[in-house]
Amino acid sequence: MPLNLHIDGTVFRDSNNKEVTIHGINVAGDAKFPLTPDLPSHERSKFFDGDNVSFVGRPFHANEAPSHFRRLRSWGYNTLRFVFTWEAIEHAGPGIYDEEWIKHTLAVLRVAKDFGFYVVMDPHQDVWSRFTGGSGAPLWTMYACGLDPEKFMVTEAALVQNLWPDPLKFPKMIWATNYARLACQTIFTLYWAGRTFAPKAVIDGVNIQDYLQNHFVGACKHLALRVKEAGDLNGNAVIGWESVNEPNRGLIGVQDLTVLPEEQKLKKGTAPTPWQAILLGSGRACEVETWDFGGMGPYKSGMQLVDPNGQSTWLASDEKDSKYGWKRGEQWHLGSCLWAQHGVWSLEPDGLVRSAYFAQDPETGQTIDYEYFTNKWFMAYYRKYRDAIRDVFPDTIMFCQPPTLEIPPSIKETEDDDLNMAFSPHWYDGVTLMTKKWNRLWNVDVFGVLRGRYLHPAFAVKIGETAIRNCFRNQLAAIRDEGLAHMGDRPCVFTEFGIPYDMNDADAYRTGDYTSQCLALDANHFALEGNQLGFMLWDYCAKNDHKWGDQWNGEDLSIFSTDDPPLPQNATPSSSPSLQESTSPSLLGYPRALPAFARPTPLHTGGSVHSYSFTPPRPGDKTARPTFTMEVRVPSSDAVSSNGKTITTNDAAGGQGENADAEIFLPELHFPPPPSGSGSNVAASATTRYSDDDDAVDNTTVEGTDASAGVVSKKATNTAIEVDVTSGSRWEVVRVSEKGEGSGQQRLRWWYPRASTDGGDELLRIEIKGPSFGARTGLERDGQGGEAEVGEGESVWERCNGEKGCCCM
Repeated sequence: MPLNLHIDGTVFRDSNNKEVTIHGINVAGDAKFPLTPDLPSHERSKFFDGDNVSFVGRPFHANEAPSHFRRLRSWGYNTLRFVFTWEAIEHAGPGIYDEEWIKHTLAVLRVAKDFGFYVVMDPHQDVWSRFTGGSGAPLWTMYACGLDPEKFMVTEAALVQNLWPDPLKFPKMIWATNYARLACQTIFTLYWAGRTFAPKAVIDGVNIQDYLQNHFVGACKHLALRVKEAGDLNGNAVIGWESVNEPNRGLIGVQDLTVLPEEQKLKKGTAPTPWQAILLGSGRACEVETWDFGGMGPYKSGMQLVDPNGQSTWLASDEKDSKYGWKRGEQWHLGSCLWAQHGVWSLEPDGLVRSAYFAQDPETGQTIDYEYFTNKWFMAYYRKYRDAIRDVFPDTIMFCQPPTLEIPPSIKETEDDDLNMAFSPHWYDGVTLMTKKWNRLWNVDVFGVLRGRYLHPAFAVKIGETAIRNCFRNQLAAIRDEGLAHMGDRPCVFTEFGIPYDMNDADAYRTGDYTSQCLALDANHFALEGNQLGFMLWDYCAKNDHKWGDQWNGEDLSIFSTDDPPLPQNATPSSSPSLQESTSPSLLGYPRALPAFARPTPLHTGGSVHSYSFTPPRPGDKTARPTFTMEVRVPSSDAVSSNGKTITTNDAAGGQGENADAEIFLPELHFPPPPSGSGSNVAASATTRYSDDDDAVDNTTVEGTDASAGVVSKKATNTAIEVDVTSGSRWEVVRVSEKGEGSGQQRLRWWYPRASTDGGDELLRIEIKGPSFGARTGLERDGQGGEAEVGEGESVWERCNGEKGCCCM
């Protein structure tokens, strides 16, 4: 079955050859842990009974999916990054797949298809597994590596919230430091390069590297086969597969085990050197550095004695081997540190023998840095994963995600230069994420620091909100450009970015004031829109609440929360019905910082999107008008895309409806439709009509044309949508039906004139303004058949941010 998306150079195009802007969301953060038993990362009970779990019901049950997907559609999202874990498929033991979870997943994907979403499958991991403080791999993989996860906490081989004395006091973001602790350092080294650095680690006749990779890739391929057997999902919904979430190299390339690696930028809590981590794992006491995270990044805060009291993180018996039927190679001895068995250090007496054991590739003698790791070991894995998925779906789009913020693989003009591959990096505003504060005064060009663009990190500090926003935009541009330089021309889609909602000690949950969240999220979107980058926001979590956030490691990034009340009617734009009787899903649910993430977006564009941007009203500004601007480059009528299809546009005097040249999502929060019968807000050059579709859903259409004199069409007052558009164009605003692609969205459809065959490309422009929120006055239904006055001059930002005493977001 052909995909309903294909890649054309650096953009995506649909089956009509129109450019598609990826405007997506991760679904969902709570898919990282089982539902039966329900084991969020603060729950200790039955934690180590990892074989007997079920992820059926994650991210939500199929019968619940319509309400979630309708909500996401109404907010403008067209793409889902569908989060699943290896553990969800193969938790019961090697080669034992959970077919009930697969059936459940197929059912949820079918609902996503019914709502017209593009779906990218994300095999997710964070610091390897739940049992190393994150998510991803099954419990048995730790046993396969010869590790005892029940000793991770006492040896600090991993810090796990489920096992923390008081999970509420688990330090924020400390989970990510597990990448620099023994369990993750060892497992990732074995996963990528066990044959190179641990040749004695043989299990069931193969090196541990091949054993782990074969099982992970096999589990993903098994899921892909089930998607194929479903018959109605690939292409219609599932358009691509991501390689793996946020790969990490482990110890590979560490130049000196006795010092903290220079590239280890995240340090918080205890920070053992790799050598100290090895000693701790074998029960030796060590005095290690402690670090904290301040306004200017991590800083050393002191020293701390960590004493495992002789307990070892290495499995002491072959009990697990018997359980899972494993046979280890004769040279792999349980109960002893694997790295000691490979001559890295001696046990009697304790002593480091080869501090640079992981520094060079023994096959070539070359010094290993992250770029070398990516090009050799990550790409070897990527090819195996790609070939397995492509064996099932030859035309699927591969979303290649190299190590986060590292130089991408150098595959341009090589056999790996896949025309059907997208570059899918991640980026977060690290200062806001770590401090959980939105600082409008200064921020840091983190990516510039990582690339050595400053003589001193102090020069990377950006002062003032404008400079901060531009800094974000420039960082994303630099990441995209690195991808183009190293990977060739292909789309760049940021499959993760986001903000913490529990900023300022979760003050917004007490006051209802989400100003900081709005400003931070708008700055992130400004950076993405300024580079015309596709994205998938992290995240949507159906079980988020104010106490535990996303239910995972203290993170709280979800745009939805069960503890946020519905939008009260006085937060509904005055031209829309009240919440109780509303047919507008864009105003339903429990959104947070809604004015910042419910943004107008180009959906399908004939030609190419040259630029687009959205400026929402600033908090407290009653006069500013939400403004969306877009420029489209329209090629000559005989231009063709990379797949050989003509990039056509429609004659402005021709078709209507589905034949529009471009469609733009218009959130009703910023661009409310006119109330029934209110012709006073419509200029003479426009008309208003209401009609019913086949599903008996009200369709509101506002049409406009350029005036006969060849000027732009425009609304008369600032209490309605105003459109300025290139002469010769035509437009209408319409509500799409509840069913299928669009699902209740308000859209602007735009027809523009065809470029001549000999005149070259033309640049067309549209500007859409909503009413100033201070100007929205009038009568609104009160839900009881009567009418209620809407306060004059109230800004939606103020209403939604609690300045009028409501906590709607």
